[in-house]
This record gives sequence, structure tokens and C-alpha cells, in this order.
Amino acid sequence: MLIVSNPTPSTPSSVLQNGDTPRERFIRLPEVLYTTGLSRSTMYEMMSRKQFPVQVSLGGKNVAWLASEVEQWMDERIANRHQRSAE
Repeated sequence: MLIVSNPTPSTPSSVLQNGDTPRERFIRLPEVLYTTGLSRSTMYEMMSRKQFPVQVSLGGKNVAWLASEVEQWMDERIANRHQRSAE
């Protein structure tokens, strides 16, 4: 008898590991730009003004951003939009 099973999708990094806390995830520049909708120059300008999360060095010339920090930045932007519309 041949048993066919569906492959299980890979577990996203935001799923709790060992039932504790979510595992942090590094995201690279193209994903940050796509996710936020910012241009590269705007993002770096905002970083210099401390209005956007700074990157983490991965060694050499490699950098990434913490997904949680980028998501928090997005959440703050959304919250600010709602506060302004209530005024």
C-alpha cells in the first residue's frame, strides 16, 4: 500500500518555539523596503534622524534589520494615523 502525505509547510519564525517567546528574525534591505514601502534613500535618511530602526551588523558588509522593530515602527505609524484622524 502506498501512503501519500502532504508535506508540512516550514514553520514561520514568528511561531513560538518551545511554547516560550517568538524567535527573532533578521530581514535584509529588499524585504524592509518592500514591507515598508519606503525608498532606500528615505529609509536611511529616517535612520539618521532616529525615526526608523537601525540595522544590525551581521559581519563584514552584511546588515539586516530586526523584523520586530520594523513591525513596531509600522504599528506606530498606523497608530499615529488614527490619532491624527481623531483630532
